[in-house]
This record gives sequence, structure tokens and C-alpha cells, in this order.
Amino acid sequence: MDQNKVEHIINKYQGNPSSLIQILLEVQRENHWVPHETLGRLSEKLNIPLTRIYKVATFYKAFSLVPKGRHVISICMGTACHVRGAPHILDAVQRLTGIGPGETDSELKFSLETVNCPGCCALGPVMVVDGKYYGEMQVSKVEEILACYE
Repeated sequence: MDQNKVEHIINKYQGNPSSLIQILLEVQRENHWVPHETLGRLSEKLNIPLTRIYKVATFYKAFSLVPKGRHVISICMGTACHVRGAPHILDAVQRLTGIGPGETDSELKFSLETVNCPGCCALGPVMVVDGKYYGEMQVSKVEEILACYE
């Protein structure tokens, strides 16, 4: 990540150590992941031990310390979605993107994850792309939906 952007984000919070989570969230939003070099820079600028920053960054699922795709696809594998065909939706996404759960494609276009329940069981099976929910998913819809994301 561009160090000028990191500096800008840190300055936005006046270098306040209590703003660590907000700063990490902004770095994640800007970059789609939090590079290790950025963690070191935050440690220096905020005067927080690097080990503490790693604890925070690895504790919260919102942060990724590995590159993520521009678009994150989440497939619900909870009971309601599973019995309504979620495994077939997951198979279709894997076939079309060439990646499995927990992976990111080489072009950093898509990351794929499975989740237990995004909280909309009546709409199952559910696929979420960049926070947009697609309910009552069918295998025939997957390709058309993913084509909308460049």
C-alpha cells in the first residue's frame, strides 16, 4: 500500500493510538487487505507494540493479512441454505472463478469464502458479493451475477 495513503489515514485520526481499529478498517477498505509493512508503520507512528497490532489484526475477521480480491463472494453454508442447494451454488462459483473457499484468484479479482449464516435464512440459498445479497440463488444465475463484477 502506498505509504502516503497510510500517512494520510494515520493523520486523519491525529495519530491517536486508540483509533487503531478505525485506522485498520480504513486501510482494509482502501487496500482490500492489510499488508505487513503497514502494520510496522502503524506500530512506529502510533507507538504501539507490533505484537499488539498483530493481535488486533488477527483477532477480528474483518481484517485480512493476505491479499484479497476486489470482490468478495460469500456463500452461506448454514443449514437452511445447505438444504436448499448451497453446495451446488458453491460448486458453480468455484468452477467459474477457479478458486476454492479461502482463496483469491491470481488477478486479485475475486476472493471466495463460505459463511455459516448471514442472517436471511428465508432467502436461502444466499450468495453475497461485496455486501450485496442474492437470495433464492440458482446455479443458472451464478455466471450472470459474477459477470457484473469487473
